[in-house]
Amino acid sequence: MSKKFPIISVTGSSGAGTSTVKYTFDQIFRREGIKAVSIEGDAFHKFNRADMKEQLTQRYAAGDATFSHFSYEANELSELERVFREYGETGKGRTRTYVHDEAEAAKTGVAPGNFTAWAPFEDGSDLLFYEGLHGAVVNDEVNLAKLADLKIGVVPVINLEWIQKIHRDRAQRGYTTEAVTDVILRRMHAYVHCIVPQFTETDINFQRVPVVDTSNPFISRSIPTPDESLVVIRFKNPRGIDFPYLTSMIHDSWMSRANSIVIPGNKMDLAMQLILTPLIERLVREAKRA
Repeated sequence: MSKKFPIISVTGSSGAGTSTVKYTFDQIFRREGIKAVSIEGDAFHKFNRADMKEQLTQRYAAGDATFSHFSYEANELSELERVFREYGETGKGRTRTYVHDEAEAAKTGVAPGNFTAWAPFEDGSDLLFYEGLHGAVVNDEVNLAKLADLKIGVVPVINLEWIQKIHRDRAQRGYTTEAVTDVILRRMHAYVHCIVPQFTETDINFQRVPVVDTSNPFISRSIPTPDESLVVIRFKNPRGIDFPYLTSMIHDSWMSRANSIVIPGNKMDLAMQLILTPLIERLVREAKRA
């Protein structure tokens, strides 16, 4: 953790909704005049698309059906840790972009499925913002959680997460439901062992819970809307959180435990604004004093 150069890490698996949460953070940064350097977890994958496909083929041939982008060994976590540490100490660092599609290729000049060259951060940033799969990993080789000053988990219940992934991959990537299902199955081992443990390290978790039937996510015709959902917000350390204020500002919310508040799904953006804005302001204020 760094008083002078703070780091915010948003962690969630594919289909969890971290990109939506990033939009809320961007709103806060813009409104409060905060200059944030943003990095994406995809930038720290170890393999480009072609090499990953080859790795998967080799692993399958060797009897390993659990290797995926969720796996530690499929990512440059030591490099991500180095970036976190360097930024926390100096306010500097570097990142790159993984090019997903033709639209991004047109902007970067790099073919889809490949990485851009590493490039240094812009000078003069107030904080570093990470969004991706592994922002709070703690294992025998790295400890990213201790380097981040504010860690946010985005964790829909698993069936909702699958529904969101299926619909996104079909709409944006042209995958069939069967192809997405195969990916989900392949990732399950690493989801349990690499993704889930991070949510005990996060400071705040946002978990969306649908209140409609999602018992078979693989035949769901639509994603449950925010109006058809509740959000459980869990604070690792509730000290200093003004729960009476939050429940008064967010209509139809209530506390389910001493460290948890439940809100209507369509109030998630409002709740994030109310909860995160003062925390971010404090990080920046203390950084300027340091």
